[in-house]
Amino acid sequence: MPGFAAGAYRPSPGRGTSPGFRFTLYAILAVLLMFIDQRRGWLTDVRYVLNGAAYPLQLAVSSPSEAWRWLQATFATRAALEAENAQLVSEQRALEMRSQRFEALARENGELRGLRDALPAVADHWMVAEVVEVELDSPRRRVLIDRGARNGVFKNQVVMDAHGLLGQTMRVGPWSAEVILITDPEHAVPVEIERTGVRTIAVGTGESQALALPYLPANADVKPGDLLLTSGLGGVFPQGYPVARITEVRHDTVQPSAQIRARPLGELDRMHEVMLVWFKNDHPAAPTPTATAASVNKDLPSGDPAYQPQPVPPPPSKPAKSTALAAKPTPPAQAGTGP
Repeated sequence: MPGFAAGAYRPSPGRGTSPGFRFTLYAILAVLLMFIDQRRGWLTDVRYVLNGAAYPLQLAVSSPSEAWRWLQATFATRAALEAENAQLVSEQRALEMRSQRFEALARENGELRGLRDALPAVADHWMVAEVVEVELDSPRRRVLIDRGARNGVFKNQVVMDAHGLLGQTMRVGPWSAEVILITDPEHAVPVEIERTGVRTIAVGTGESQALALPYLPANADVKPGDLLLTSGLGGVFPQGYPVARITEVRHDTVQPSAQIRARPLGELDRMHEVMLVWFKNDHPAAPTPTATAASVNKDLPSGDPAYQPQPVPPPPSKPAKSTALAAKPTPPAQAGTGP
């Protein structure tokens, strides 16, 4: 009977080690691998290879939905296509007229700032990518696109659509990339309010169409309908691109900060194609890296010296009074006098 008591388990020669021992061994191995990856970061290459290997499977899983979408687009009626084409032509003309006005305003602004020519566009070039997989069920808001390192995509690259900012690339594989959206709880965007110029940070809430601004004080000048633009800080997003519009502002006398929510302008819930954008590093509106103010001002162009503030020289410092008595100077000897 003592042989059947608790704790008297003895593995037979053909059954191997006990489950508790194997669990402990695997747990120690997992902790060791996480520690080495945190210190060395060698699992990044492993993730890169696994990302490339898993991409065909992800593409095969999303093929039925893509095939159904293709059939719907193929069997669209001719009248609907003609109406859509006419609407697109009208919108294109309106955008061309608006872009001409924007160019005139930019040229005038450049002359007022003392620049010789108008500033060029901050965007250098862009590339269209298709959304392969969407992860929106959990609080995480991320998508997979069909462009990767082979196409020149890099980590933390800006992703947009025709309406506004969508997010940035988080992990890049050889033929695909994972994009974290601005509504993800782990994502934050440095923004500024267009009406007042106040700078703050917009944080994702985990909802498909909501951002939060938790760092504005209760007396901040913000109203529903205010437009949020990228501030250019943080080293990722350039300055002046639309992000969201304020939808709700609540002031609580108990809490020191206001409860503000905004709705992203990008179509995060029905996107099929996105744009990967490359920016000019030498443009004044390019993303400003996180650095000291001296290094940032050193990299920025100075413009016309006549419009720059002149440094004010410091006041002359007064000599300190000595407590010892100064020796009385002896008058110099007059020339031509003898003993």
